[in-house]
Amino acid sequence: MKREIYGLALALVFAASFAAAQGGGEKDGGDKRRTGYQDMSPALQQMADDDTSNPGMLFVQAGQELWKQPAGKSNKACADCHGAVDTSMKGVAARYPAIPPSISGGGADKPVDLEGRINLCRTGQQQAEALKPESEDLLALDAYVTHASRGLPIAPPADPRLAKVRELGKTLFTRREGQLNLSCANCHDDNAGKKLAGATIPQGHPTAYPVYRSEWQTLGSLKRRLRNCVIGMRAEAYAYDSAEYLALEVYLMDRAKGLKIESPGIRP
Repeated sequence: MKREIYGLALALVFAASFAAAQGGGEKDGGDKRRTGYQDMSPALQQMADDDTSNPGMLFVQAGQELWKQPAGKSNKACADCHGAVDTSMKGVAARYPAIPPSISGGGADKPVDLEGRINLCRTGQQQAEALKPESEDLLALDAYVTHASRGLPIAPPADPRLAKVRELGKTLFTRREGQLNLSCANCHDDNAGKKLAGATIPQGHPTAYPVYRSEWQTLGSLKRRLRNCVIGMRAEAYAYDSAEYLALEVYLMDRAKGLKIESPGIRP
């Protein structure tokens, strides 16, 4: 009797192992995408999960103060128009880049990312100077607004005007360039999950931006990360306000559709 039970147990283990190896089942056939968070060490994951130890939250707090601070000739604060971030900005970061509607004194006829939208409000509504790329104030406002969408799925707008921009982004993502003759896809598609200099190569989903990177010792935008990759391929970096970075952002957000925003995230 014991021998029969033992034999049955072995058969069940073999069957389960075979099914797993075949990749069968609804669970195995699901979404195979992974975020950089899943590839981090448990220590970094714990730091990202705890707002009291996540250094990116310092920028969120700074953004909260800037949100209430009047600026420009109009002497208006962001809060004067938008009120509380938790309600007025909830889900906004999940939908950008986008082509914003024209408003009095602001708006655009081309796509902008969230930082670009913040600067449109600065120049149009507050009548203040645009904040410089990667400046602490712009990153702080970006982090504060994006934080209101934390935990929500990325949901790019179904705007047909973005189709050509998205296609350009896909072309740039898959096109080899630079002295190393590499493309973004060579790392983040072909070799995702493998090791490079001891670190796991991520799939490149922009769920954590603006993000605090240990390498930078500060918060940075998705544009900064893209610029680092371009330089890493030994190619000439684009200007921060270039159409190329914006197109890549549009494509990457579409590629990450449905994944949840975790900003301010942490990365090595």
